[in-house]
Amino acid sequence: MTAPMQPLSDSALVERMMSGDEAALSTIYDRYSAMLFAVILRIVRDKQIAEEVLQDLFLHLWRQAAQFDASRGSLAAWLMVSGRNRAISRLRGRGSREVLEEEEGLYANTFLSAQNVEEEVSRTELRRRLTDALFRLPAEQRQAVELAYFEGLTQTEIASRTGSPLGTVKTRVRTAMQSLKLILR
Repeated sequence: MTAPMQPLSDSALVERMMSGDEAALSTIYDRYSAMLFAVILRIVRDKQIAEEVLQDLFLHLWRQAAQFDASRGSLAAWLMVSGRNRAISRLRGRGSREVLEEEEGLYANTFLSAQNVEEEVSRTELRRRLTDALFRLPAEQRQAVELAYFEGLTQTEIASRTGSPLGTVKTRVRTAMQSLKLILR
């Protein structure tokens, strides 16, 4: 009986992607697409646009995988911030639409792998950890983070919506992000 294979780390998958391994991109997609789609959809509030933003995000990852620096944070966080920023840009009409040329064949054999039970459990665990971490924050910090990252509001818009001074909102978001970093370590 053989031992079960350990799933590849995100960094290893990104390295394989930089070498042209489409299966590595497919694995990353399977690992993070559901979580990213949920965040993007919450911002743009349109399923078709959310799907387009998600596709654009993974195309960007495929083309620019070398931009990911594991020493600066996790791939999940990098994808989340990038997806959030793309969703906000799209929502505000600044999103540039990339035209996929069929002859590039970038998606010909991509996203074919079936979802793995272990990966689903891992995603569920990550979602649970993020939710738990958010609820450990003071209410004002949690609200600021949710408005910024899940609704796509700028800090100025958060200040306007909550009636708080802009400096207070900036402090709440910065402090919350520092706390989340410590909690999730």
